[in-house]
Amino acid sequence: MHKSTISIDIHLDENKVPDQINWSASDSTADAMQPAKSMMVAFWDAQDKSALRIDLWTKDMMVDEMADFYYQTFMGMADTFQRATQQTVLVEEMKAYAKDFYKKFRDIQLKENK
Repeated sequence: MHKSTISIDIHLDENKVPDQINWSASDSTADAMQPAKSMMVAFWDAQDKSALRIDLWTKDMMVDEMADFYYQTFMGMADTFQRATQQTVLVEEMKAYAKDFYKKFRDIQLKENK
């Protein structure tokens, strides 16, 4: 059996706010830890039938980057759900929501920047 390891290092400031997020994967072609401004990790606990989540972002992550991250995460979740379930109607609804979310975010940003 092949084993793969993903390592995540979180550097915190004096207030325990993430200052740096770095990650590496044993099957990656990268030799060194890779920086990230945000991360979402979720595990399914089958016994409790609940999702265990870790969502972190660094102090220097901009709001527009967070919106991009969420949009891409929503779209990726929809793609994964499609591969896992073949529920095309639900997947299209998820993608429509993601697009609507991102459009509303951009509209709000435009109003705030006037």
